[in-house]
Amino acid sequence: MSTTTIGSGRTSTAAGLDSILDQANRAQAVLQRFFARAGVPTLRIALGLVFLAFGALKFLPGVSPVEELVAATWGALSFGLVGPQLAMILTASMEVVVGLTLVTGVFVRIGLLVLAVTFVGIFSPLVFFFGELFTAAGPTLTAQYVLKDVILVGAAMVVAATALRRPIGRR
Repeated sequence: MSTTTIGSGRTSTAAGLDSILDQANRAQAVLQRFFARAGVPTLRIALGLVFLAFGALKFLPGVSPVEELVAATWGALSFGLVGPQLAMILTASMEVVVGLTLVTGVFVRIGLLVLAVTFVGIFSPLVFFFGELFTAAGPTLTAQYVLKDVILVGAAMVVAATALRRPIGRR
């Protein structure tokens, strides 16, 4: 019978080690199935809650820390046609719609389309206001706020890949 020395210096038979590895592999398989089943819905809901919360803040004047950035971005994107108050209402509405669709799982594709449009607005400051966002000392707090949204794009891509798996049509 073969023996194996394990980390503690004790000797174990290969059969005993194989048994432990088999149990570990079965436990890992259970976890993998759970994560595969629950991961994307959890990510979809979490992403929705982020957009719902931050969108709702934008409905309240003076509450969102990015009011000036939102107003300036909409001003640049619309060539000055959209004023600060309308910019906040539009942004808040879009983010709340995205949040509601992702949290509820209803009209997710429409929410993802609106989300794609919001990402244009979210990342536009990097183009329009680069010099204000990045100084010789590094990125400003506002730049960091914008850059952290890269993770939201990644999360949205995972959610979209799952949502777009089904063909368009009736259920």
